[in-house]
Amino acid sequence: MGTENSAPTRDRILLRLKLRGPQTAARLAAWLGMTPMGARQHLTALKADGLVEFESVRRGVGRPARHWQLTAAGSAHFPQGYADLTVDILGAVRETFGPAGMDRLIAARNRKQLRLYQERVPASGPLARRVAALADLRQEEGYMAAWSRDRDGSFALVENHCPICAAAQFCQGLCAGELELFQEVLGDRVRVERVEHMLAGARRCAYRIRPAGKPAEWPVGKGRKSP
Repeated sequence: MGTENSAPTRDRILLRLKLRGPQTAARLAAWLGMTPMGARQHLTALKADGLVEFESVRRGVGRPARHWQLTAAGSAHFPQGYADLTVDILGAVRETFGPAGMDRLIAARNRKQLRLYQERVPASGPLARRVAALADLRQEEGYMAAWSRDRDGSFALVENHCPICAAAQFCQGLCAGELELFQEVLGDRVRVERVEHMLAGARRCAYRIRPAGKPAEWPVGKGRKSP
């Protein structure tokens, strides 16, 4: 897809909706540096292709505003990690080796992931540096990940895309292991909580990370802002 600013206009709109969620034509126009009419023309063309849709939202008096968002086809516009092939292979594993075989496969994958993450994410040092390393690793793996530090001193890790979403829908054990993976990589002195989940219908996956036992308010520093 490229970056938000270097891709063609249609791809930029799709990526913006992917990263930021529903947007009005006016907001997209301001970001694109074009007229609202120009933005609406692009959105209309994307709608004709089945990639975007809108929901009318009324706020106060006047006409309701159209909030544009990706359709399922629009979300599929982003890399899915050979989704069909992966699902076929998982289905074959379950059919051939049964649920126990599937569990062994997931456990082996989790062990391999843990070794990789432990090599890349520092085991000690400032939590901000470790969260940043985890976000960088997830970004490399195609999760469109970013992190930020909240006002109360906790951290947010946001994943705007899931390249294994189709596989995770078929075998939810793949997704369930990720929360445990983050917890183990960051250590017992850190609490990791999933607060948004794509498989539960959310637009993205999001995690709240804080030192275990820390009070709600503690010194706030700078982090990379999440999309």
